[in-house]
Amino acid sequence: MNDKELIGLLQDLESDRVERKASVSDKEKICQAICAFANDLPGHRRAGVVFIGASDDGTPASGFQVDDRLILSLSDLRDNGNIEPFPVMSVTKHDLEGFAYAVIVVQPSQNPPIRFKGSPWIRVGSRRAIASREEEHRLNEKRMAFSRFYDISVVPQAQIDDLDLNLFNRVYLPSALPPDVLLQNSRSEEERLAALRFAGGSPVIPTVLGILTIGKDPLQFLPGAYIQFLRFEGTELGDPIKDEKRIDGPLIEGLRQLDELLRLNLSVEIDISSAVTEIRRPDYPIVALRQLALNAVLHRNYETSNAPVRIYWFKDRVEIYSPGGPFGQVSRDNFGQPGITDYRNPDLAEVMKNLGYVQKFGVGIQTAIKALRENGNPADDLFEVNENNVLAVIRRRS
Repeated sequence: MNDKELIGLLQDLESDRVERKASVSDKEKICQAICAFANDLPGHRRAGVVFIGASDDGTPASGFQVDDRLILSLSDLRDNGNIEPFPVMSVTKHDLEGFAYAVIVVQPSQNPPIRFKGSPWIRVGSRRAIASREEEHRLNEKRMAFSRFYDISVVPQAQIDDLDLNLFNRVYLPSALPPDVLLQNSRSEEERLAALRFAGGSPVIPTVLGILTIGKDPLQFLPGAYIQFLRFEGTELGDPIKDEKRIDGPLIEGLRQLDELLRLNLSVEIDISSAVTEIRRPDYPIVALRQLALNAVLHRNYETSNAPVRIYWFKDRVEIYSPGGPFGQVSRDNFGQPGITDYRNPDLAEVMKNLGYVQKFGVGIQTAIKALRENGNPADDLFEVNENNVLAVIRRRS
């Protein structure tokens, strides 16, 4: 969007594609505005803009300054986990008619409803509001018409009975929605499933996301949706197998089992000679193993590959194999670089965030690398990447 277009929107006090904020003192309202523009309930199919540093009448806010720190803090609103799934947005500094503004440009989402802290916000004329039951239904219909993501495509062979509704109501709903939103929610069970992308279409049937997360038997519809774990006595695939396990079933239960499995296989060395208090050093930092295993589950290709996520534990290393190569802006050359992220399964990322397995989007690899270095494990040449798969090789601390 060029400066001429931005000036026109800044001065158009009647437009429902614009919000103006004199400061960043209320980031909650800025997030609500981002959410509302991404949902694009009026159907403009054009970007909405939030001007930071502009008063309600379109004039510059007195004393407002834009620096790199401000731009970074606004950019972080996309990835901090409060807006789900990810909005497509940019944050830049613009000098318009002699005054500096921080400008957030938000593209209409192909994956509505977009929620801020569990609530779907929309534009109603010149103001923001939480979507009503009917408005949320319209957003769900937009998603089914335009979304390009496989994780929320419907599974034609499945029925609502193939979902564990007890697991949905008992475990997932309380983790996905704040208590006050749950108390106000008068929607039917099918509407709740559709709102959280676990079901869609008319008549309503499960989506890939629903089958993965709360399906009674995900392998019936997604044959590769499991984790294969093998622990070897030696350093080669042909060496005797010490332990094996297959983790399948709904992800709500499978991710918990994965956590337990990784912890059970760690060895911890206790050093009582080099410090006043004992120092405990695991052969692998659990943070790194956990992050890389969760990345493999999150970013794998569920659409065209029936291969499982594989975790092979050797005496000198752990290998974590994820079917599906780089996606979107991530390439073989820039894989793992800070700030380079994209999501093949953005709605699955939202589920894992809601369940507590992801704290902040886009930092998993950097978190793993930091943990490896602090524990004394090699952290260079961590990945082998090609167009069909990603292999993380975590070497034992020497």
